[in-house]
Amino acid sequence: MRIGGLALVAILSVSVLTPASAAMRISEDRGGQIGQYLQNFAMLRSSGERVIIDGNCLSACTLLLGIIPRSRICATPRARLGFHAAWIPGVDGQPVTSRPGTRALWNNYPLSVRHWIAHHGGLSRHMIYMQGRALYAFVPSCQAVTRSARRYHARSRHRYTSRHLRYYSASAANDRR
Repeated sequence: MRIGGLALVAILSVSVLTPASAAMRISEDRGGQIGQYLQNFAMLRSSGERVIIDGNCLSACTLLLGIIPRSRICATPRARLGFHAAWIPGVDGQPVTSRPGTRALWNNYPLSVRHWIAHHGGLSRHMIYMQGRALYAFVPSCQAVTRSARRYHARSRHRYTSRHLRYYSASAANDRR
């Protein structure tokens, strides 16, 4: 009984520590404070989870492009990224562009995304949107990722069938070299 209990604890702790095929879905994220997004995406990167962009990912949400590995992000046809300069509330409550915040955003983006932003007017008070083919140039389509995974699994099943594998029993008594 005691060994069974220890085995159960070991199995549960391994299942908690190893990332399954978990995924975080972003559907309507309007952004927020840059620091909070940097912290949250750093934890998400460490978790090993995949990110599915399935709707708007605006403002600070776009920081995921520089934090989460590209291989763990995909976008659905509904995905749309929105970029603009960072801002803080002014004395009268109106937005005032934050140069340090905008620099933090800019420095976080991959070089190819920076080129796209610059080509579309740069980071300003006006939101510029990336979606469809433009987005798929930077973030793989979730449909393409799924097709690729199916092809990989189909090849794996085809290549490694049970008739190709041979099992040998091994023990110290019959180990001959």
